[in-house]
Formats: sequence, structure tokens, C-alpha cells
Amino acid sequence: MITFTNKVAAYNYFLINEFEAGVVLRGTEIKSIRAGKVNFKDSYARIEDTEAWLYNLHISHYEKGNINNHDPERKRKLLLNKREIGKLTKLMDEKGFTLIPKDLYINEKGLCKITLAVAKGKKLFDKREDIKKRDILREQRNKEQL
Repeated sequence: MITFTNKVAAYNYFLINEFEAGVVLRGTEIKSIRAGKVNFKDSYARIEDTEAWLYNLHISHYEKGNINNHDPERKRKLLLNKREIGKLTKLMDEKGFTLIPKDLYINEKGLCKITLAVAKGKKLFDKREDIKKRDILREQRNKEQL
């Protein structure tokens, strides 16, 4: 199973709730994903007219593709059922929440799936606390290894 993680998501956001969705891909996008050409920078999801869409997920051009290669940052449809979209809509109506991609992976069947997280942005002091905790854990691990 091939997995890509949005490492900045946990640093910049409090992750509240997670949902798994399929991604509609075109042409050579799946080959580029398998080659590891994925970038989560500034990507987010949005619910529009009872459909979920993923924006700014950069999937680079496939090197061995032809003139019919895909657009790297096109909006991609997410496959969710009505009940999940309803839950997401209720959560997104609350002030300050956003929908961000957390993980992108190819499952055992060869299908591309994405984990979406309902998140709330962190303030600067929250980020500093996370850095302190991470440093303390790193020091403890180093002491145990000695």
C-alpha cells in the first residue's frame, strides 16, 4: 500500500474528525501518484452543491505521458455518500472549521483514497506548545538510547 501524509496538517490544525473518500482521477494521474509525485501544499476540500471537491492537490505530470497529460492542480471530485456529505456540511457550518486532506493512499484494490480531516486552525502559541512537547520527547528518546 502506497501512502502519502500531509505532515503540515497536524502542525497547523487541530484535527477534529476524519472521513475517507475516493478520488476521481483522469488519465495519467494514478501513474504519477504511484511514482510519488504528490504535493499537499495549500490543498483543501470544499462542499459545493451536495458534492465534495478537492482543490490545489498538486499531482505532477507523468514523465512518460503524452500531450494528453493532466492539469497538475485541477479540482478533483471526491466520492462520498449523501450521509457523509450531510455530516461534513453540518460540521463545516460551524465557525472556524475547514476541510483538509490528511493522507492519500492507494489501497489493496489499487484505488486511490484520501483521508479528509475536519480541522480548526491553531494559533501561534499552540504551535509553540507542540514544538516543546516534540523536543521533550526527542530528548527522552536520546537518553534512553544512551
